[in-house]
Amino acid sequence: MIKLVMAGAAGRMGKIILQLASQDKAFKIVGGIEQRGHAALGQDIGPLIGKDLMGVKVTQDAVAVLSQADVMIDFSHFSAIPENLKAAVQTHTAYVIGATGIPPVTIKQVKSASKKIPILQSPNMSIGVNLLFKLAALAGSILDKSYDLEITEIHHRMKKDAPSGTALKLLEIFAEVRGCTKKDVVYGRNGETGAREKGKIGVFALRGGDVVGDHTISFLGDGERVELIHRASSREAFARGALLAAKFLAKKKPGLYDMQQVLNMA
Repeated sequence: MIKLVMAGAAGRMGKIILQLASQDKAFKIVGGIEQRGHAALGQDIGPLIGKDLMGVKVTQDAVAVLSQADVMIDFSHFSAIPENLKAAVQTHTAYVIGATGIPPVTIKQVKSASKKIPILQSPNMSIGVNLLFKLAALAGSILDKSYDLEITEIHHRMKKDAPSGTALKLLEIFAEVRGCTKKDVVYGRNGETGAREKGKIGVFALRGGDVVGDHTISFLGDGERVELIHRASSREAFARGALLAAKFLAKKKPGLYDMQQVLNMA
Protein backbone atom coordinates (compact mmCIF):
# COMPACT_ATOMS: atom_id res chain seq x y z
CA MET A 1 0.00 0.00 0.00
CA ILE A 2 1.37 3.39 -1.05
CA LYS A 3 1.25 6.05 1.67
CA LEU A 4 0.07 9.23 -0.03
CA VAL A 5 0.23 12.91 0.90
CA MET A 6 -1.61 15.53 -1.17
CA ALA A 7 -0.16 19.05 -1.44
CA GLY A 8 -2.89 21.52 -2.31
CA ALA A 9 -5.32 19.17 -0.56
CA ALA A 10 -8.20 21.66 -0.39
CA GLY A 11 -7.94 22.78 -4.02
CA ARG A 12 -10.12 21.50 -6.86
CA MET A 13 -7.56 19.02 -8.12
CA GLY A 14 -6.45 18.07 -4.63
CA LYS A 15 -9.95 17.06 -3.60
CA ILE A 16 -10.57 15.02 -6.75
CA ILE A 17 -7.26 13.17 -6.40
CA LEU A 18 -7.98 12.43 -2.74
CA GLN A 19 -11.49 11.19 -3.59
CA LEU A 20 -10.15 8.77 -6.20
CA ALA A 21 -7.25 7.69 -3.98
CA SER A 22 -9.69 6.88 -1.15
CA GLN A 23 -11.42 4.43 -3.54
CA ASP A 24 -8.17 2.79 -4.67
CA LYS A 25 -6.87 -0.03 -2.47
CA ALA A 26 -3.32 0.70 -3.65
CA PHE A 27 -3.27 3.92 -1.59
CA LYS A 28 -3.45 4.93 2.03
CA ILE A 29 -3.97 8.67 2.53
CA VAL A 30 -1.71 9.81 5.37
CA GLY A 31 -1.94 13.58 5.08
CA GLY A 32 -2.72 16.78 3.24
CA ILE A 33 -0.75 20.01 2.95
CA GLU A 34 -2.00 23.58 2.55
CA GLN A 35 -0.38 27.00 2.78
CA ARG A 36 -0.14 29.03 5.95
CA GLY A 37 -3.41 30.69 6.90
CA HIS A 38 -5.58 28.45 4.71
CA ALA A 39 -9.08 27.82 6.07
CA ALA A 40 -8.70 24.04 5.66
CA LEU A 41 -5.75 23.74 8.07
CA GLY A 42 -6.56 21.38 10.93
CA GLN A 43 -9.59 19.91 9.15
CA ASP A 44 -10.05 16.17 8.73
CA ILE A 45 -9.63 15.15 5.10
CA GLY A 46 -12.67 12.87 5.16
CA PRO A 47 -15.42 15.54 5.26
CA LEU A 48 -13.30 17.70 2.94
CA ILE A 49 -13.83 15.12 0.18
CA GLY A 50 -17.35 14.06 1.12
CA LYS A 51 -16.31 11.05 3.25
CA ASP A 52 -16.57 10.05 6.91
CA LEU A 53 -13.86 11.14 9.33
CA MET A 54 -10.50 9.59 8.36
CA GLY A 55 -8.37 10.68 11.28
CA VAL A 56 -6.03 12.43 8.82
CA LYS A 57 -5.78 16.20 8.88
CA VAL A 58 -4.60 19.03 6.64
CA THR A 59 -1.39 20.62 7.89
CA GLN A 60 1.19 23.22 6.87
CA ASP A 61 4.05 21.14 8.34
CA ALA A 62 5.28 19.33 5.24
CA VAL A 63 8.25 17.66 6.92
CA ALA A 64 6.12 16.14 9.68
CA VAL A 65 3.52 14.65 7.36
CA LEU A 66 6.00 13.52 4.69
CA SER A 67 8.02 11.62 7.28
CA GLN A 68 5.30 8.96 7.17
CA ALA A 69 4.66 9.05 3.39
CA ASP A 70 5.93 7.22 0.31
CA VAL A 71 4.73 9.72 -2.30
CA MET A 72 3.53 13.32 -2.40
CA ILE A 73 1.35 14.59 -5.24
CA ASP A 74 1.47 18.37 -5.60
CA PHE A 75 -1.19 20.42 -7.40
CA SER A 76 -0.70 23.53 -5.30
CA HIS A 77 0.50 26.88 -6.68
CA PHE A 78 4.00 26.72 -8.17
CA SER A 79 5.21 29.16 -5.49
CA ALA A 80 4.84 26.35 -2.92
CA ILE A 81 7.13 23.95 -4.80
CA PRO A 82 10.51 25.09 -3.35
CA GLU A 83 9.33 24.53 0.24
CA ASN A 84 7.62 21.23 -0.59
CA LEU A 85 10.66 20.12 -2.57
CA LYS A 86 12.95 20.81 0.36
CA ALA A 87 10.69 18.77 2.67
CA ALA A 88 10.53 15.89 0.18
CA VAL A 89 14.32 15.73 -0.06
CA GLN A 90 14.67 15.91 3.72
CA THR A 91 12.24 12.99 4.20
CA HIS A 92 13.30 11.05 1.06
CA THR A 93 9.75 11.15 -0.33
CA ALA A 94 8.93 10.56 -4.00
CA TYR A 95 7.40 13.70 -5.49
CA VAL A 96 4.81 14.03 -8.29
CA ILE A 97 4.52 17.65 -9.51
CA GLY A 98 1.39 18.61 -11.44
CA ALA A 99 1.55 22.38 -10.93
CA THR A 100 1.92 24.57 -14.03
CA GLY A 101 3.52 27.96 -14.67
CA ILE A 102 6.72 26.84 -12.92
CA PRO A 103 9.49 29.45 -13.37
CA PRO A 104 12.92 28.39 -14.72
CA VAL A 105 14.66 28.91 -11.37
CA THR A 106 12.30 26.41 -9.73
CA ILE A 107 12.74 23.92 -12.59
CA LYS A 108 16.48 24.04 -11.88
CA GLN A 109 15.79 23.25 -8.23
CA VAL A 110 13.59 20.31 -9.26
CA LYS A 111 16.31 18.91 -11.54
CA SER A 112 18.89 19.23 -8.78
CA ALA A 113 16.65 17.53 -6.22
CA SER A 114 15.95 14.65 -8.62
CA LYS A 115 19.51 13.46 -7.99
CA LYS A 116 18.41 12.67 -4.42
CA ILE A 117 14.76 11.57 -4.76
CA PRO A 118 12.50 10.31 -7.57
CA ILE A 119 10.52 13.20 -9.09
CA LEU A 120 7.93 13.18 -11.84
CA GLN A 121 7.05 16.56 -13.31
CA SER A 122 4.50 17.01 -16.09
CA PRO A 123 2.44 19.98 -17.27
CA ASN A 124 -0.48 17.63 -17.89
CA MET A 125 -1.15 14.25 -16.25
CA SER A 126 -3.96 13.03 -18.50
CA ILE A 127 -3.36 9.94 -20.61
CA GLY A 128 -5.03 11.56 -23.62
CA VAL A 129 -2.86 14.68 -23.54
CA ASN A 130 0.31 12.62 -23.27
CA LEU A 131 -0.83 10.71 -26.34
CA LEU A 132 -1.35 14.14 -27.95
CA PHE A 133 2.30 14.97 -27.17
CA LYS A 134 3.39 11.78 -28.93
CA LEU A 135 1.18 12.44 -31.97
CA ALA A 136 2.32 16.07 -32.10
CA ALA A 137 5.97 14.99 -32.32
CA LEU A 138 5.13 12.54 -35.10
CA ALA A 139 3.04 15.04 -37.07
CA GLY A 140 5.58 17.82 -36.57
CA SER A 141 8.37 15.65 -37.94
CA ILE A 142 6.37 14.67 -41.05
CA LEU A 143 4.56 17.94 -41.84
CA ASP A 144 7.42 20.34 -42.53
CA LYS A 145 7.46 24.13 -42.33
CA SER A 146 5.44 24.40 -45.55
CA TYR A 147 2.53 23.67 -43.17
CA ASP A 148 1.69 26.65 -40.97
CA LEU A 149 1.43 25.63 -37.33
CA GLU A 150 -1.03 27.10 -34.81
CA ILE A 151 -1.74 26.09 -31.20
CA THR A 152 -4.98 27.13 -29.52
CA GLU A 153 -5.89 26.41 -25.92
CA ILE A 154 -9.04 27.20 -23.94
CA HIS A 155 -9.41 27.11 -20.15
CA HIS A 156 -11.83 28.31 -17.48
CA ARG A 157 -11.94 31.93 -16.41
CA MET A 158 -10.08 31.22 -13.13
CA LYS A 159 -6.86 29.91 -14.70
CA LYS A 160 -4.05 32.30 -13.80
CA ASP A 161 -1.25 31.38 -16.23
CA ALA A 162 -1.17 31.66 -20.01
CA PRO A 163 -0.36 29.97 -22.26
CA SER A 164 -1.15 26.73 -20.50
CA GLY A 165 1.62 24.39 -19.40
CA THR A 166 0.36 21.94 -22.02
CA ALA A 167 0.69 24.52 -24.80
CA LEU A 168 4.22 25.34 -23.64
CA LYS A 169 5.08 21.63 -23.67
CA LEU A 170 3.80 21.42 -27.24
CA LEU A 171 6.05 24.35 -28.15
CA GLU A 172 8.97 22.49 -26.60
CA ILE A 173 8.14 19.43 -28.70
CA PHE A 174 7.92 21.45 -31.93
CA ALA A 175 11.14 23.28 -31.11
CA GLU A 176 12.87 19.91 -31.10
CA VAL A 177 11.28 18.32 -34.17
CA ARG A 178 11.13 21.48 -36.30
CA GLY A 179 14.22 23.30 -35.09
CA CYS A 180 12.25 26.34 -33.92
CA THR A 181 13.36 28.95 -31.38
CA LYS A 182 11.57 31.46 -29.13
CA LYS A 183 11.86 34.02 -31.95
CA ASP A 184 9.62 31.83 -34.11
CA VAL A 185 6.67 31.98 -31.67
CA VAL A 186 3.85 34.52 -32.07
CA TYR A 187 1.58 34.95 -29.04
CA GLY A 188 -1.63 36.30 -30.52
CA ARG A 189 -1.88 38.88 -33.30
CA ASN A 190 -3.00 42.48 -33.39
CA GLY A 191 -2.98 45.34 -35.88
CA GLU A 192 -1.18 45.38 -39.23
CA THR A 193 0.74 42.14 -38.86
CA GLY A 194 1.44 41.63 -42.56
CA ALA A 195 1.52 38.25 -44.25
CA ARG A 196 2.21 35.23 -42.08
CA GLU A 197 5.92 34.40 -42.00
CA LYS A 198 6.97 30.88 -42.94
CA GLY A 199 8.03 28.75 -39.99
CA LYS A 200 6.29 30.83 -37.32
CA ILE A 201 4.14 29.13 -34.66
CA GLY A 202 1.03 30.93 -33.46
CA VAL A 203 -0.14 30.42 -29.88
CA PHE A 204 -3.53 31.58 -28.62
CA ALA A 205 -4.91 31.36 -25.08
CA LEU A 206 -8.68 31.71 -24.61
CA ARG A 207 -10.21 32.07 -21.14
CA GLY A 208 -13.84 31.81 -20.07
CA GLY A 209 -16.61 29.81 -18.48
CA ASP A 210 -15.84 26.50 -16.82
CA VAL A 211 -13.80 24.88 -19.61
CA VAL A 212 -11.59 22.19 -18.04
CA GLY A 213 -9.07 22.29 -20.88
CA ASP A 214 -9.12 22.17 -24.69
CA HIS A 215 -6.03 22.04 -26.90
CA THR A 216 -5.98 22.16 -30.70
CA ILE A 217 -2.92 21.83 -32.94
CA SER A 218 -3.53 22.95 -36.52
CA PHE A 219 -1.20 22.17 -39.40
CA LEU A 220 -2.43 24.34 -42.28
CA GLY A 221 -1.09 23.56 -45.74
CA ASP A 222 -2.08 24.49 -49.26
CA GLY A 223 -5.16 22.45 -50.09
CA GLU A 224 -5.44 20.62 -46.76
CA ARG A 225 -5.48 21.01 -43.00
CA VAL A 226 -4.56 18.49 -40.29
CA GLU A 227 -5.79 19.02 -36.72
CA LEU A 228 -5.01 17.22 -33.48
CA ILE A 229 -7.54 17.97 -30.74
CA HIS A 230 -7.83 17.02 -27.07
CA ARG A 231 -10.77 18.11 -24.94
CA ALA A 232 -10.97 17.38 -21.22
CA SER A 233 -14.53 17.20 -19.92
CA SER A 234 -13.61 16.37 -16.32
CA ARG A 235 -10.63 16.97 -14.02
CA GLU A 236 -10.80 13.27 -13.19
CA ALA A 237 -8.70 12.67 -16.32
CA PHE A 238 -5.82 14.58 -14.72
CA ALA A 239 -6.42 12.99 -11.31
CA ARG A 240 -6.31 9.43 -12.64
CA GLY A 241 -3.08 10.20 -14.44
CA ALA A 242 -1.57 11.67 -11.27
CA LEU A 243 -2.39 8.50 -9.33
CA LEU A 244 -0.83 6.39 -12.09
CA ALA A 245 2.26 8.57 -11.78
CA ALA A 246 2.34 8.05 -8.00
CA LYS A 247 2.18 4.26 -8.42
CA PHE A 248 4.97 4.41 -10.98
CA LEU A 249 7.19 6.71 -8.91
CA ALA A 250 6.84 4.84 -5.63
CA LYS A 251 9.02 2.05 -7.06
CA LYS A 252 11.68 4.22 -8.68
CA LYS A 253 15.22 5.28 -7.79
CA PRO A 254 16.17 8.99 -7.72
CA GLY A 255 15.77 10.65 -11.09
CA LEU A 256 13.56 12.97 -13.11
CA TYR A 257 10.67 11.17 -14.83
CA ASP A 258 7.68 12.17 -16.98
CA MET A 259 4.28 10.81 -17.98
CA GLN A 260 5.63 9.42 -21.25
CA GLN A 261 7.64 6.95 -19.19
CA VAL A 262 4.65 6.12 -16.99
CA LEU A 263 2.62 5.25 -20.08
CA ASN A 264 5.48 3.43 -21.86
CA MET A 265 5.49 6.05 -24.64
CA ALA A 266 9.11 7.17 -24.16
